[in-house]
Amino acid sequence: MAESEASSPIITGQGTTTVFVYGSLKRHQPNHHWLAGPTGLGEGQLEGVQLFDLGPFPMAVPAPDGSSSPGSEVLQGELYQVEAPTLERLDRLEGSPRLFARHWLRLRDGRCAWVYLGRPAQVRHAPLIAPGHWSGPRHPRWLRSESLR
Repeated sequence: MAESEASSPIITGQGTTTVFVYGSLKRHQPNHHWLAGPTGLGEGQLEGVQLFDLGPFPMAVPAPDGSSSPGSEVLQGELYQVEAPTLERLDRLEGSPRLFARHWLRLRDGRCAWVYLGRPAQVRHAPLIAPGHWSGPRHPRWLRSESLR
């Protein structure tokens, strides 16, 4: 997992930024509508993290050594171009910075994006998702999210 060297990652000249999502914000997942009509930029991968299943959503945390060690699979996700107000709404949804912290990171293909990561202490009792791909909530009651808007 490598932090980007970009000096101004928050908003581009068009008033947009890039977000990498790997859980409930992905297409066909319960919180995708929070992206507010995003521009899809395709799929992406992030190395140096571990993915854990918290039930209604996953949480990626930095790998203990920061690299692709055992249990540190390549995290699979999607990239979206979003506007600043959408990024602010995502911060509220993700409980940033208390639950998830937003990091500007370089993905496997060299692109950079905001990624919401948790802390290792938050996942110490959660099952590891070894393949690095979350396919949705385990229980039907977690399929619907409520808007915080």
